[in-house]
Amino acid sequence: MRDRRPPQHYPSAPILRRIYAFLLDFCAVWFVSLLAALPFFQFVVFFTGWMVLRVLVVARWRGQSLGRWAFDLIVIDPRRRRIPDLIDLAKREGALAIAGYLAVFGIEYGLPNGLSFSILISPLIADLVVAIADENQLALHDRLANTLVVPTKRGFSLDVRVRRWVALFSDRVQR
Repeated sequence: MRDRRPPQHYPSAPILRRIYAFLLDFCAVWFVSLLAALPFFQFVVFFTGWMVLRVLVVARWRGQSLGRWAFDLIVIDPRRRRIPDLIDLAKREGALAIAGYLAVFGIEYGLPNGLSFSILISPLIADLVVAIADENQLALHDRLANTLVVPTKRGFSLDVRVRRWVALFSDRVQR
């Protein structure tokens, strides 16, 4: 039986950065999937776009999708100490794509009805709660594919830049 705990020498990525990176990728794919009119075709476009952005792009860009690049994160396979192969990435992101589309469906069609909205968005919330509760911040999709999201110095540092802009703006407003 393989050990599901990552080695202790990998630093944990801050959960808020992971949320921001996910939201950036989620909104980008959701925007593209809005072009499809019917829910089934919207699911096909969303799933395909998600797999392209979060599997093929990650394999090509050394572990970073658009959101992970913007927030200086990288996904790795802690056992082999490198980028996960396509099968592991597909398992990881396939589970997230289904949960993400359920959230899209809940936002678009279930928002007027609070109960259906809550039910449809609950897989993403459960995944987030597991990541917050775990000491190594492994979410359900990380456990499924035995992957780990760690910080890196390669990226755009969008959260740091926004904090600087807000501080600069608040300083100018106070003067």
